Amino acid sequence: MSKDVTSRLYEGEVFHRRLRPRVHTLSYRVFYMLLELDELETLSRQSWLFAHNRFSLFSFHDADHGDGSGGPLRPWIETQLGRAGIGIEGGRISVLCFPRVLGYVFNPISVYFCHRADGALAAILYEVNNTFGDRHSYLIPVEDGAAETLTQDCDKAFYVSPFLPVAGRYHFKLLRPGARFALTIRESDAEGPLLTASFAGRERAFRDRDLLAAFVRHPLMTLKVVAGIHIEAAKLSRKGFRLAARPAAPASPVTIVQPSVSLRDSGGVFVPPA
Repeated sequence: MSKDVTSRLYEGEVFHRRLRPRVHTLSYRVFYMLLELDELETLSRQSWLFAHNRFSLFSFHDADHGDGSGGPLRPWIETQLGRAGIGIEGGRISVLCFPRVLGYVFNPISVYFCHRADGALAAILYEVNNTFGDRHSYLIPVEDGAAETLTQDCDKAFYVSPFLPVAGRYHFKLLRPGARFALTIRESDAEGPLLTASFAGRERAFRDRDLLAAFVRHPLMTLKVVAGIHIEAAKLSRKGFRLAARPAAPASPVTIVQPSVSLRDSGGVFVPPA
């Protein structure tokens, strides 16, 4: 793999903790890819194990993201940034996501880091999928483009878990991708905290030997993620969690959010990398 490639892997642990009406926790090991959109074709040419828009052991398909049309993602993301009055003038866009593994993927959340031409982070787009086939994104401008740790929040607008209503608020905290990466999402409602979900991982190089090692450690990972979601749903049902009504997805595929109260001010919980 070329030394100029900056895409990489992050291997670590996902942790969930529901607080109401009963405490319920889960954790599992996974790995994410942090892919530079402008490197996808280069990665596909240079790797025996990764492909862009075609089958391989690991692959990234544009149709799994954005508007689902299969068209290039950069123009779609730049259009959403334009709606928010943000111009990045050709700056880097990278996405943290699960890859397709042997052709299958489900991404509960993908995170896009949108940089300006000078390298400063301009905005983050959080792309959320539910198991009903719906997708919605939250685009939040970044106030300090050089900060290593970012805090953001927004109102929830999209039905995700059948056991949680749409009414609520998300609080995000990120450690910028480097040797380590961490993301914590806290969900709250009028009564207080409901759920904390986090990922904390360490950097791995994007090389075929690292990809193969990740597959050996996490075989059929994306299929296991979906199976795990349904197993945990069954456990929640047995614990007496009630189903929440499922409203229609928002008319707009992307919610444009303006910066407001920081996670630090709202009492968020941050899980640092192990």
